[in-house]
Amino acid sequence: MGRTYLVEEAIGQYLSDLSTQLKPYVTGLLIGQCSPQKDYVIRAVRTPPKEEQREDGTDAPKLASIDEEWITTHASQVSRMLPGGLSVLGVFIIATPELLKDSQNALRKLIFSVEKSLSKRRLWKPAEEEVSDRAALQICFSTKKVVCRTYDVNDPKSSAKPADWKYQSALSASWIALDCTVNVNIHIPLLATSPNHDLKKNTKNGLNRWSKQIEDSIFLINGQVKDNDTELLEGQKKLRGNTQPSTQFSDVKILTQLSQGSSRRSTATVQVCSGSINVKGAVKCRAYVHNNRPKIKEAVQALKRDIINTLSDRCEILFEDLIINEGPHEKNFEREYHVLPQRLFVPVAGSSVMLSDYKFGDEATGEIQERFVEMLDQSVQAEDIHIAEEINT
Repeated sequence: MGRTYLVEEAIGQYLSDLSTQLKPYVTGLLIGQCSPQKDYVIRAVRTPPKEEQREDGTDAPKLASIDEEWITTHASQVSRMLPGGLSVLGVFIIATPELLKDSQNALRKLIFSVEKSLSKRRLWKPAEEEVSDRAALQICFSTKKVVCRTYDVNDPKSSAKPADWKYQSALSASWIALDCTVNVNIHIPLLATSPNHDLKKNTKNGLNRWSKQIEDSIFLINGQVKDNDTELLEGQKKLRGNTQPSTQFSDVKILTQLSQGSSRRSTATVQVCSGSINVKGAVKCRAYVHNNRPKIKEAVQALKRDIINTLSDRCEILFEDLIINEGPHEKNFEREYHVLPQRLFVPVAGSSVMLSDYKFGDEATGEIQERFVEMLDQSVQAEDIHIAEEINT
């Protein structure tokens, strides 16, 4: 028995609109949430055209011309814009009948490339029982036939398994949101032995240690500690038959352990340092969970990952910005301050889920709107951009 994908109805129309484009093929990403029983697909996003494709308006009519690196880079950029609980679940291709005959190998290759790229950036380890199947969706331009298969990304020799693709209306209209604000104060020593004081590498190592603290933290949901296998909505009324987007919010507090306890011995390490990085501020975190009897452990895991991702993504964005604007040369200032980008949220039509992005203080609203169109194929009104945080260093 293969996996079942429950798919937001609007995606059917989106894919149908893409299939009217005068191109030999269109590729893109599937975005949603895995759960032990079934997967939920709430967005499909086409691969943005490259500059040269925009200029000449044509694609080489061979699958060999699929730009794996471009699609993988797009997946990495999109994954930064997903709050906790959402991830890239697979890839799709819409093509002519001739090209579809050979498309399965191309899709398989893309799925493994995308997964490899995304897993490199993660500071958390997948759980043992985690779903590792990713979807490969094929749609024929002329017959509109949909074929969905899955590959196990944990098995390099994995072969295709059939999967069910079922459309459902108002799929994510009443998902549960978990919100929390995390006060961050991370001190990262810069070792004198590290070559050229590699800031990016040192920061990643420091965040790695901090992420383990987050993994080991205790989460209070609406003021209570609950067992992992308890249902998140236990004792609450479920919003049935509700087709209007309405989010059920849960307030979360985090208790981090101050020490490892007397039962575990620890040894102090003395290291020669040439400086340090301090990351401080209040970070707004959010995760979404499907409303089909989700467990506490699903909700907590989604929120933990959002906390870890949002900080590491911001540091990555800051370093990219510094390299673009200032070049990669090293500085020897005694003290230097940089403001990490602020988090913002944008609603998805017909859904209670909001997508995320980051903005620097001097960034214009128009730039954010352009990014949503390019990366997520979504036009955003200026008044729908909700800045979630105060500016802090």
